[in-house]
Amino acid sequence: MKFIKSPSDLLPMSPENKKGLKRLPLEGVMVLEFCQYLSGPSAGLRLADLGARVIKVENPGKGDLCRILPIKNQWVGEDSLLFHTINRNKESYTANLKSETEQAGVKQLIQKADVLMHNFRPGVMEKLGLGYQQVKAINPAIVFAEISGYGEAGPWAKKPGQDLLLQAMSGLMYTSGDQSHGPAPFGLAIGDMLCGAQAVQGILAGLVHRKRTGKGSRITLSLLESLLDMQFEVLTTYFASGKRPLRSAVNNAHPLLGAPYGVYPTKDSHLAIAMIPIWPLREALDCAGLEEFDQSKVFSHRDEIKQVLADYLKTETTDHWLTKLRESGLWAMDVKDWKALKKTEGYQHARLEQELKLADGQRIRTTRCPIQIDGEVLFSERPAPGLGEHTASIKEEFK
Repeated sequence: MKFIKSPSDLLPMSPENKKGLKRLPLEGVMVLEFCQYLSGPSAGLRLADLGARVIKVENPGKGDLCRILPIKNQWVGEDSLLFHTINRNKESYTANLKSETEQAGVKQLIQKADVLMHNFRPGVMEKLGLGYQQVKAINPAIVFAEISGYGEAGPWAKKPGQDLLLQAMSGLMYTSGDQSHGPAPFGLAIGDMLCGAQAVQGILAGLVHRKRTGKGSRITLSLLESLLDMQFEVLTTYFASGKRPLRSAVNNAHPLLGAPYGVYPTKDSHLAIAMIPIWPLREALDCAGLEEFDQSKVFSHRDEIKQVLADYLKTETTDHWLTKLRESGLWAMDVKDWKALKKTEGYQHARLEQELKLADGQRIRTTRCPIQIDGEVLFSERPAPGLGEHTASIKEEFK
């Protein structure tokens, strides 16, 4: 297996390149990222990992506001650690978009770009003279992608497009937690990350379309639509029945699945049990309390079955139950925290971590691109750029 390890490995290949590494699929594609926080930058990150040149266009005063949005109050130099996790492998170009002179330089970049993406509020880019029709007049073949909170028009268009608020608006919070619990948010910015991934899909489709037709396209997404799309299972069920799927009162894990699906405390930790028929489960665990239930009752008596299991599984350790379940070929797993996960052979084999090397020699450990291409794992130690770090060199290149 070959590994792409350094920024130099991400440059276009030449006959003189002796490393023998294959070109990344998006090498030669130039992306202008007018984005901040998480949704747009996460899309730019993935495009960069796949070989695109991503130039982050930022306000010269503050830049991407994610630079000052800390996670656990952790900072790297003047920028938050969060900014570094999602903006590695990019260049930073600063420009005051309200200045005709500086915007002229941006328009020179637009002429050469393949993709322009932004996640400003609806109407902002148009007011700046950089909306789709205005950009299309400069570069008819450009793929123009824009992310909003609730869509570019409609009664919700001006609402704040923040991830937690979108989770609240989309109904997603009623899929997690037990029946007696209140609405439970994801512990991740799931709307931002999901919408960013879908933006990548749309951009790649736009690039394929341009290759076939020579024409650019406009790709529009919203966090609301991404979160609703993610709930296709529960929403389709709701459309058919008119009733919201009811979360389990005991150990809920998925509101549409019957017993025993869930996470159960054991004598020493927790055990996750997936889709297992009742009788094989009863035999594997030697659980007499399950004798009065059969497969026809996994929905109608879901909570009773789960309560029997919850009480019974507390009597022995997780390893004890895992041994019995695995001997019978049944699906179960111990619940790991990150400390335990990092010690496992499977995690170490996957090589999911990489280090970013900052200009001052400091290193940051983070995750790598999860995509492998022809067996090659994609690493890059190139860190997030300083604000305006590449402005001068880019201006010189495109003058």
